[in-house]
Amino acid sequence: MTGVAPHADPAPNPHASAAEVDAAWSDPKLANVLYHDWEAETYDDKWSISYDERCVSYALDVFRAAAGTEGWPYPTAMELGSGTGFFLLNLMQGGVIKRGSVTDLSPGMVQAALRNAEQLGLDVSGKVADAEGIPYPDDSFDLVVGHAVLHHIPDVSAAFREVLRVLKPGGRFVFGGEPTKIGDRYARKLGQLTWWLTTNITKLPGLGSWRRPQSELDSSSRAAALEAVVDLHTFDPGQLERMALRAGAVDVRAVTDEFSAALLGWPVRTFEAAVPPDKLGLRWKLFAYHAWLRLSDVDRKLLAKVLPRELFYNVMISGTKPHPPVELSGG
Repeated sequence: MTGVAPHADPAPNPHASAAEVDAAWSDPKLANVLYHDWEAETYDDKWSISYDERCVSYALDVFRAAAGTEGWPYPTAMELGSGTGFFLLNLMQGGVIKRGSVTDLSPGMVQAALRNAEQLGLDVSGKVADAEGIPYPDDSFDLVVGHAVLHHIPDVSAAFREVLRVLKPGGRFVFGGEPTKIGDRYARKLGQLTWWLTTNITKLPGLGSWRRPQSELDSSSRAAALEAVVDLHTFDPGQLERMALRAGAVDVRAVTDEFSAALLGWPVRTFEAAVPPDKLGLRWKLFAYHAWLRLSDVDRKLLAKVLPRELFYNVMISGTKPHPPVELSGG
């Protein structure tokens, strides 16, 4: 049996020194720790993450699209790169998982995820963990999940091998929210254009109240710059499938979603980050959410049937750990 020896988790570091930030530019793992420790306390608000019917439904839709409903409920599951626990905790609330574990390279994110789990009354443990060396023994979990994590990992192939190691034979992995190569290109361009337009238009006379304080804009710009270090990969769906197969997975399938929804969603999220939160009330949130839902429905029911999967923004992948071969006794 392999696995990493138990260790005490490091403390979060939400206020990195200038020297640490400088070092992070050449060290993607350190950059991920510093960036996500910095973001941990505000991450749910930034990405409109909740633990109610809205996000439970979203998590269930992602899981069903990638893996169907066979095997529910899974007795044990681990979320890799859990962040604040969005995917695992909402799947638990949706009846997919009974008992869970959260892991993340960022101590701040692990603490936030465990705090969210406690508030929801869910049975969840957690560890600070490197995806390329997961600190659990072989054959530990029935399910491993992750959302928007693979593109942060330096060696994705090594992470797939580790995921398969900690899965029980026949266990499944499901990863969603990964950027495709083409989708990432148009999403970033839309975000950059929206940021430029919003921050410049709000300089006009009479619109000053719609502009965030310069210190907040500068902070957001620095965060966006560091994202260039922590966002390491974009994926072609076929490439991602081959990577999982080479790691030893079977029944591998990649599917994509969000085309028209992404064309709306990225400008909306960027606009929300550029203006004071108190300017956007409940009506705005309901408009943005329901518009995104309608376009997601169009993507799934219409556009997915006629457009190549490479054009969509998100790729999801699922696969299973093979059972060991049965040894036949001699007759």
